[in-house]
Amino acid sequence: MEVRSFTLRKAVFLDRDGVINRKAVEHDYIKSCAEFHLLPGAGEAIGRLNKAGFLVIVVTNQQGVAKGMMSLAEVDSIHSHMRGELSKRGAHIDGIYVCPHRNGTCTCRKPDIGLFLQAERDFKIDRGRSWMIGDSDSDVEAGRRFGVRTIRTEDLAQAVVRILGGIA
Repeated sequence: MEVRSFTLRKAVFLDRDGVINRKAVEHDYIKSCAEFHLLPGAGEAIGRLNKAGFLVIVVTNQQGVAKGMMSLAEVDSIHSHMRGELSKRGAHIDGIYVCPHRNGTCTCRKPDIGLFLQAERDFKIDRGRSWMIGDSDSDVEAGRRFGVRTIRTEDLAQAVVRILGGIA
């Protein structure tokens, strides 16, 4: 009988809009690469998490898809652009999970934890050593429901300093 062993991995889950990139104006969405702008220090902060051995996983609600304001292909294009911008700064994202549904129609939209469960299946996440960083109540609630430590912030660099124990 073959016995497989695997190691659970620590991860930092990140909301996208307002944590990694500048948010759109209220009631609008980032719909194109031209509208996507990394927040100052975000790439460097993600790079620090990478170097510290954390998986970095984006969990993002993109209700604009269900509203017909953008397609999943456009969201994928934005994420490809984001990855390119992060790569220029020596950083990378290990996984991206998107909820394209309207509020109340699924179990993946934060504050539900469907996106987290998908990532956990794909990456074997150690919840006890993992974090969720977001800029909204629904982000923090999702992290809490999933069983990871949470930080609500709009400054990713400060959150990373907290996670890494003040190591600059």
